[in-house]
Amino acid sequence: MMERVTLIMDLFDRPQTHLTLESVSRRTHLPRSTTHRILDQLVRLDWLRHTVAGYTLGSRALGLGGREIGHSALRAAAAPHLLDLAVRTRMVVHLAVLDGPEIYYLDKVGGRAAVDIPSKVGGRAIAHCTGLGKAMLAWLSPEEIDTRYAQLIERRTQHSIGHLGQLHRELGLVRRRGGLAIDRGECFPELGCVGLALRGPAGPVGAISVVGDGRSSLELVAPLVVGAVRAVSEELFGLPQSYRRDISDVLG
Repeated sequence: MMERVTLIMDLFDRPQTHLTLESVSRRTHLPRSTTHRILDQLVRLDWLRHTVAGYTLGSRALGLGGREIGHSALRAAAAPHLLDLAVRTRMVVHLAVLDGPEIYYLDKVGGRAAVDIPSKVGGRAIAHCTGLGKAMLAWLSPEEIDTRYAQLIERRTQHSIGHLGQLHRELGLVRRRGGLAIDRGECFPELGCVGLALRGPAGPVGAISVVGDGRSSLELVAPLVVGAVRAVSEELFGLPQSYRRDISDVLG
């Protein structure tokens, strides 16, 4: 039994790997019924997750180091595009992932301007108070949002989202904008950002944002954010993503 489990788990060599039942059975040369039984047990034990895109690593496997491997791959793929985005906008650029009710900053680029932004690589922020977080939360199911925010919603500033109904409305607006999330003083009073999620086959795997003065026209740099996210997504997943380059019609 352990040999069969090992055969299956060896196929999931990257956090982004998604495989169907048929492909696992074919590549391990195990009977389909046996493969299905083992996969079902691995899902129940959180070694794997079953998504619409197939089976992928679960929380228990990621906790043994897969998460950090995934973060490293994401950061490496995004690095040149973050730098290009910072140079072209002359603003601070963030890369982050969703971690429970928070975002976790993987990278921050922006030269001298970065000193004035109170964020740091390895730091965290409340997800629903940031453009990065809202960009990723928008692609979770309403039921998962309800579960994550079953308790009171924490606020950072007077502009922060304060209750669940308001959060659902905001995430609906993000989706109608094609995934673009705007934050104006919701995390830090004087700052604003525009963010967009990097979406894999099973949902958001990270997000990129540009940060600046909350009074500025952040929407003007949104097409550049879209271009950076599109480039990173194609490099990570190998498939074109349906992010809009021309988003003037949804910014209003």
